Amino acid sequence: MAESAPVEIRDDRVHGSLVAYEGGEATGTIAYFVMDPAPGALVAVHTVVRPEHEGKGIAGALVREFYAMAARAGVPVVPLCPYAAKWAQRHPDEAPAASAELVSEAERQLRNHPELF
Repeated sequence: MAESAPVEIRDDRVHGSLVAYEGGEATGTIAYFVMDPAPGALVAVHTVVRPEHEGKGIAGALVREFYAMAARAGVPVVPLCPYAAKWAQRHPDEAPAASAELVSEAERQLRNHPELF
């Protein structure tokens, strides 16, 4: 499987999604929220790639950009999404681990975002 794909990735912070586009078509997304208080950690909740686009490295490109976006903002990432968590384990140089306390607080705050369930 390719690790990176020729996709355009756009952050839709208002709707809590990082979206990958290929040929103008949305092909994948990470649903996320920003922890309180601001500027808080970015919490990845779900990573989804449309079935016809699986195997192209789109999910990996999304998670890589998610971590890069957090780094640019100077905030940590909490990968509650299983795919993002596995990606982070495979790429520790790009994905600093979140503390147990931060993960616990992210899980608590996720309950305030029922739209992400």
